[in-house]
Amino acid sequence: MKRVFFSFLLLCGTVLQLAAQTGTVLLTIDGKPVTKSEFEYIYRKNNTNVYSDADKKSPKDYLDLFIDFKLKVLEAENLKMDTAVSFINELAGYRKEAAAPYLTDHNFDEQFVREMYRRLTLEVDASHILLSLPPNAPAAQEKEVLGRITAIRREIIDGKDFAEAATEYSEDPSAKDNHGHLGYFTAFMMVFPFENAAYETPVGEISKPVRSKFGYHLVKVNNVRKNQGEILVAHIMKNIPKGASPGKKAQLKASIDSLYQLVLNGADFAELAKKESDDRRSAAEGGQMPWFSAGRIIPAFSNPAFELENIGDVSEPIETDFGYHIIKKLDQKPTGSFESLKMELENRIKRDPERNNSSQQAFIDNLKTEYRYTENVDGKQKLEGLAVQDAAPLPDALLFTIEGKEYKSADLQKWVSKNKIKSGSYLSLFDQWVNNEVTALEDSKLEDKFPEFKYLMQEFHDGMLLFNISQEKIWNFASEDTLGLEAFYSKLKQKRLWNERFKGSIINCKNVSVREEAENLFAEEMTVEEVMDHLNRAEEMISIENGAWEKGANPVVDYYVWNGDTPEDFDSEVTFIRGDKIKPEAKTLDEARGLYIADYQKYLEEKWVKELRSKYKVKVDKKVLSTIEGV
Repeated sequence: MKRVFFSFLLLCGTVLQLAAQTGTVLLTIDGKPVTKSEFEYIYRKNNTNVYSDADKKSPKDYLDLFIDFKLKVLEAENLKMDTAVSFINELAGYRKEAAAPYLTDHNFDEQFVREMYRRLTLEVDASHILLSLPPNAPAAQEKEVLGRITAIRREIIDGKDFAEAATEYSEDPSAKDNHGHLGYFTAFMMVFPFENAAYETPVGEISKPVRSKFGYHLVKVNNVRKNQGEILVAHIMKNIPKGASPGKKAQLKASIDSLYQLVLNGADFAELAKKESDDRRSAAEGGQMPWFSAGRIIPAFSNPAFELENIGDVSEPIETDFGYHIIKKLDQKPTGSFESLKMELENRIKRDPERNNSSQQAFIDNLKTEYRYTENVDGKQKLEGLAVQDAAPLPDALLFTIEGKEYKSADLQKWVSKNKIKSGSYLSLFDQWVNNEVTALEDSKLEDKFPEFKYLMQEFHDGMLLFNISQEKIWNFASEDTLGLEAFYSKLKQKRLWNERFKGSIINCKNVSVREEAENLFAEEMTVEEVMDHLNRAEEMISIENGAWEKGANPVVDYYVWNGDTPEDFDSEVTFIRGDKIKPEAKTLDEARGLYIADYQKYLEEKWVKELRSKYKVKVDKKVLSTIEGV
């Protein structure tokens, strides 16, 4: 309910640019100044998102509403409502949500998305060597593996063949067969650090050691080409069983060649695939496979597929690790435009923690420069070999300084404890701690750096107080003040009247004979209850609905009393009414309780505002008000 209230009251939507004169005072309430820019911020926001121009107010007209709003907030502050723990915690939650967009660099985000698109338009042919290492490896193991991969790189630079080195050293299981060659791939197909190396290393060169969650890599870029997009093909396959003899392979090759000749002679490719292909999943679709890009399928298949120039072209039989294939090109589509892919790219970046963190790190690096971050290398070295699980105090050391404030090893331990981190080396946690402190510093300055954020938080603060005090003084009070509500009703009960109504009963009988018996019983002046008890002794023969209905409230009553249309599925032989028209009369408090509570709330609020206007002195600078333009 509170969020709905805020949406109605504050219309917290697009942040508006504020006037430059943030310090100009428009009015004072009980001696407290309210600036012109704060009023303009609220005024423009609440008069821009309206249903029609008729709902818009001039600054002068809106000022009265604004003053009433501020008076209620001031009263809540004087009642110390803003010191309640629940209020403080809830406001902190709103602030966290509101601050999030300010704690990232949207300009860099845009650049990052465009860079991901640029990569998506290219395909990289690369080879790699992997030395496995878990993400949280001890510092000594990290150092040892880095030393080994560095030595391997030196061997290659000195003349050793990369494929030979991959076969000998790589701990990627596939290296024994592919000698480290991965083929073509594009953006988002490899882990982010590996992708960075592949797209940043010139063709023919070898990257420096690259750390990913799998370990250390050396990446050799063999070629870069334009992304060929995605292709749709159908194929006919003859599967080569594992360990097949030369004779069996020759037999399968003869079979695929025979099918190829049939295709060349005009046979229907889809029908042949359905009957002859060993890939039964695609065979059911006439051999058609899902759309794929070059990097999504093995090069032995994708390369000849993409070499087909025209729709309808068919390849000669090719061999892969799975068997022999004939490929037919059905369709091809290029990489989409940046505009068409932007949202998808943003979502893929958000779903990938490494990419998302990369974007955030650029923002933090800019903040480090702004706040004069300096790192104490000697102090940081004292963390070497120390782990959280050792539970020992760290040696006293200055680790970094930002905006003149020093952060020491004791601060690092406090942060580790606060975040309930139970294991890991302090060195591996160092950057995360620094980023946290830099972000926290920026967070603490948002109100000073961004006036629009300051006023947004003022809105949240005031809106919450208004909700809380209105709930206490008006909404709950009106519902719970039984005597006051009854007295209010007694003065205004003629305000809400029923129209002319029919008061009585609607009677439904099982058949005509039951109706006749019922009418006889009513003629004997039996009550409704007595008639029902008499006729429903063995089974339900009659049903009776009692009430009072205005015109239009019930089709059966309308039919008999106000000559209305015949109701749907209605039988006048077994359905009739008994009763009389009654003149308009006042609705009882119970009949219109919700409406009278709303009226009572409005009355209480108007009375309360008058009291606040008398209690607190309001002074408006009319000259400043006259400078505010309407919307």
